Amino acid sequence: MSVLKDNYNRIMSEVEEKITNPEDLEFVKKKMSELSLMFMDVIDAYTDATEERIKKIEDKQKQIEVKFEEVENFFDEIESEIYEEMEETNMDDEEGYDFEIVCPYCDYVFVADINGKNEVSCPECKNAIELDWNEDSEENGCQGGHCKACPGCQGGCSNDDKEQDNEDNNEDDM
Repeated sequence: MSVLKDNYNRIMSEVEEKITNPEDLEFVKKKMSELSLMFMDVIDAYTDATEERIKKIEDKQKQIEVKFEEVENFFDEIESEIYEEMEETNMDDEEGYDFEIVCPYCDYVFVADINGKNEVSCPECKNAIELDWNEDSEENGCQGGHCKACPGCQGGCSNDDKEQDNEDNNEDDM
């Protein structure tokens, strides 16, 4: 503002030097002051408008920061849940195993963490299901029992058992 004030004073000095009539000089000074005040009013209006825009921008920025923080918190929660699930999965891998089990009583299929257990309870019919850890039975199928739960059957017997049943049926036909 000091540059503006210096220029104003310089112009007024030049006007005083050139105008010799005191009435004319007073008239010109008065009009110059009015003109200066009009410019200052315009500058003030622009300054106020600019400050208002800046305030609106700052308010919007604050709103954006709040929304950004909400989104960031949301993603942090998701990330936390993912890592918790991964840690639980890793713990499950170390502590036990989840198996899909078909209940031999009601044919309900469910997943259970057996972790060395010898029996589990069916969540549907509540019957206790004994877990057979005998690896030979899996190789031999259901041994002709026609259960739906053994891996060799799933609605029938293993191929070895089917062949045996076919041979028995052929002998009966003779």
